[in-house]
Amino acid sequence: MNPIDNYFLSQKEPYQAIMLFVRSVILNTLPEVEERYSYKIPFYNCHKKPMIYLNILKGTNYVDVAFVQGVLLEKEFPILKNDNKRKQVRSIQLKTLEDLDYDVFVELLHAASKLLSESKRAWFIN
Repeated sequence: MNPIDNYFLSQKEPYQAIMLFVRSVILNTLPEVEERYSYKIPFYNCHKKPMIYLNILKGTNYVDVAFVQGVLLEKEFPILKNDNKRKQVRSIQLKTLEDLDYDVFVELLHAASKLLSESKRAWFIN
C-alpha cells in the first residue's frame, strides 16, 4: 500500500471519511493536480508547486484543509481561516462532512489552481 493510502486508512473516524471525501473532490475537480506524500502528510501540487495539504493538528478536533497561498484567497473566500498564526497558509477546518460547502470548495480549488499557475513560486513569504 502506498504511504498516502496508508495515511488515510490509519486515521480515526470521522477524520478518515472527511479526508477521503476531500481527497476525491480535489482529484476529481483538478485533473492537473499531483498527489504526493511529504512531511508525513498528503500534499496536492498544481503546476509543480504545493497547493493544498491535509492534516490533523495536535490538540485539535478537525481536519485542516490548508491552502499554501491562502492569504491571497481569504478576502474572496472568507471560509479560509488563520487560526494558527500562519503567515501565508489559510485553511478550512472540518469537524464533519457537513461542514464542507461543496460548491464553494470547488470554486476555491479552481481559484487556488489559477493563482498558482500565475505565481513564480508557492511559498512567497519567509
